[in-house]
Amino acid sequence: MKNQSKIQNAKFKTKEEPFHLVLIEPEIPPNTGNIARLCGATGTVLHLVGKLGFSIDDKQLKRAGLDYWHTVDIRRWDSLEELQQAFAGSRWWYTSKKATLSYAEADFAPGDFLVFGKETLGLPEELLAANPDQGIRIPIFSEDVRSLNLSTAAGIVLYEALRQAKRLA
Repeated sequence: MKNQSKIQNAKFKTKEEPFHLVLIEPEIPPNTGNIARLCGATGTVLHLVGKLGFSIDDKQLKRAGLDYWHTVDIRRWDSLEELQQAFAGSRWWYTSKKATLSYAEADFAPGDFLVFGKETLGLPEELLAANPDQGIRIPIFSEDVRSLNLSTAAGIVLYEALRQAKRLA
């Protein structure tokens, strides 16, 4: 964990074990800003992994997060492998339109890591192939729509995880 850097350490209202939302090489600042706000609102830890397509100081990133940045526990990692070693024994869910299991059929638990790939390419094929039972998808009912926006997808999956953990009451 020597290469991990904590960008921001927020104080969450809940003492329960948090969920973790992982963005691998995010490219679009407003998506990451929206997801950061989502994490701040839900007490979810945000992990940014690999090469980012923007600077952490980007105006669009900060604008999308508005004045909520102090509410977000953001951690920065050089690689997914480094993050996984730091949290060995944790459960990981990999989102992909190619997965067979719907996110609504997954059995989420506090402490789980919800992993999302970059906007243009998604997660690497070899990662999905190595973890077929942990791959989840959000059904899309139109053949003309390839994917959902990253921040929309993150919100859908995270709120289902929170629902299953009975944290939405």
